[in-house]
Amino acid sequence: MNAPDLLARCAGYAPQLLQGALTTLWLSALAVCCGFFAGIFVYTMSVGKSRGLAGAARVYVSVFRGTPVLAQLLVFYYVPSALGIDLPGVVAAAVGLSLNTAAYQSQILAAGFRAIPRGQIEAAQTFNLTRQQVLWHVEVPQVVRATLPALVSEMIDIVKASAVVSVISVTDLMRVGQQLSSSSYRPLEVYSLAALFYLAITTLLSVAGHCYARRAARRA
Repeated sequence: MNAPDLLARCAGYAPQLLQGALTTLWLSALAVCCGFFAGIFVYTMSVGKSRGLAGAARVYVSVFRGTPVLAQLLVFYYVPSALGIDLPGVVAAAVGLSLNTAAYQSQILAAGFRAIPRGQIEAAQTFNLTRQQVLWHVEVPQVVRATLPALVSEMIDIVKASAVVSVISVTDLMRVGQQLSSSSYRPLEVYSLAALFYLAITTLLSVAGHCYARRAARRA
């Protein structure tokens, strides 16, 4: 194999793979952000006074943690079509990934909420703060700091899991790789380069999470 020719071909693949990588990145970021808020909502349902809501939260978590991401995406993509609703693949992908990560994040965040001393909550309530104010201004910041490594790990998992959105016609990094592989007849080169893009994304997320954790620790 001629190294200069290989480098030239990889340079030719790179711009399209970069576009796919950007799609993967923003779709994963959207899913993780939406999943974070949904995860908090699921957690509050699970510890609420309503047995019905608590049971619904448990069922939700069990379903999304116990079924493959691919199956979930296909359901969100094809069920609306069966009902006569034309749902773009990227919307189905965002919804599916968000609901999936919400189930996992609710369990991650639950550990952080349980670690907060009860006395802090009672002290905040003595200042006449509402339940929502206590949640967002007292509990959530501490929970994020306590569970940051696990949250970063979940972000990385979502980036990797997002590769399956290619099956519902979303032009993400994997989909671009499939297209280039079909047109170039060089799957090993294309998929190896795509894997490097995934590795670059997950490494950057890991480093960013580590730097944020160190900064937060210094401020604490």
